[in-house]
Amino acid sequence: MAYEFKTESTYQEYFTKAHDMVRKSVRDFIRKEVLPYIDDWEEACEFPRELYKKAADVGILGMGYPEEYGGTPGDVFFQIAVSEELMRSTSGGFCAGLGSLNIAIPPILKLGTEEQKKKFIPPVLAGEKIAALGITEPGGGSDVANIQTTAERDGDHYIVNGSKTFITSGCRADQLTCAVRTGGEGAHGISLLVIEAETPGYSVSEKLKKTGWWASDTAEIYFDNCRVPAANLLGEENQGFYGIMMNFQDERLSLAIMANMTARMALEEAIKYTKERKAFGKTLTGFQVTRHKLADMATMVEASTEFTYRVAAKIGAGVDQIREVSMAKNFACDISDKVTYDAVQLFGGYGYMRGYPVERLYRDNRILSIGGGTREIMNEIISRLML
Repeated sequence: MAYEFKTESTYQEYFTKAHDMVRKSVRDFIRKEVLPYIDDWEEACEFPRELYKKAADVGILGMGYPEEYGGTPGDVFFQIAVSEELMRSTSGGFCAGLGSLNIAIPPILKLGTEEQKKKFIPPVLAGEKIAALGITEPGGGSDVANIQTTAERDGDHYIVNGSKTFITSGCRADQLTCAVRTGGEGAHGISLLVIEAETPGYSVSEKLKKTGWWASDTAEIYFDNCRVPAANLLGEENQGFYGIMMNFQDERLSLAIMANMTARMALEEAIKYTKERKAFGKTLTGFQVTRHKLADMATMVEASTEFTYRVAAKIGAGVDQIREVSMAKNFACDISDKVTYDAVQLFGGYGYMRGYPVERLYRDNRILSIGGGTREIMNEIISRLML
């Protein structure tokens, strides 16, 4: 395990002994069940399906969800502790794949009927089924209001036609929380349906080949006259856009956490390497330029982490943070861009070689400022709420 950089005061302000117990449990899980195999899973572009059950058995999948559906209730910092320790796998793809339920289940929890919650949530939290979210389409990503996948009412069913792309866990998902067009153009014609993968007319592409996040299976999903029970509609018809927007706040916080941890681990690897690597008769940390670069990296990581934690605390207290979480995501991604770049630079040629964590962190980092709303969309949200 690499040197671990952290400032105790930052952690003590937000995390209690109970949070630390959860953190230790997840870290032990990563050390035993993930780290010995993660390189192979990266090459395979997926991890074993049985890992969902193993993660569920130690409480990882259910953290923060109601007990009545198989979860373990807790504040936002319990989920943050889990997310940070999952990132210790060194694989953003593994974290995204195992955690795809965290963008697929919340709309069901917030909008679903009791019958829907009991049907679609417990099997996922138990690791028996995999849940994914289907928003992005081949013809558009950031323009959520322009969704083209249609769902036409036919008695007690909807007939769904269209496709989704860049779907994390899409190859193996058993259920898809899916945005469809049930009404006219624009945001007011969108609904959310839970579509089960066994539905006739539902098909999945081969794994999409990505620059990073290799360990997560990513797919395009096609709907050809899929008959989906109307009972699977979440909330009211044509009101799904609001459910999507509610979901984005938590997703953006999660991506900020991932970015901060990506940067933190890159810094840790850089500290460890530069203390050992010798050049011109002394270690790299013997050079002022190296020490100052590490100091700048550490400062940026600490500032971004503190900002994200403050936003998380306010979200946990029920304070609207739409503008601030957009800022936190952009800031964290900018810092991670810089720190992973500098870490690779400090490693020199080795930083460009597979088998070194900084190489993977550098690749995995790139998607973070795109997923959950691009940097440009975040700035549009921020500016609209400012002006």
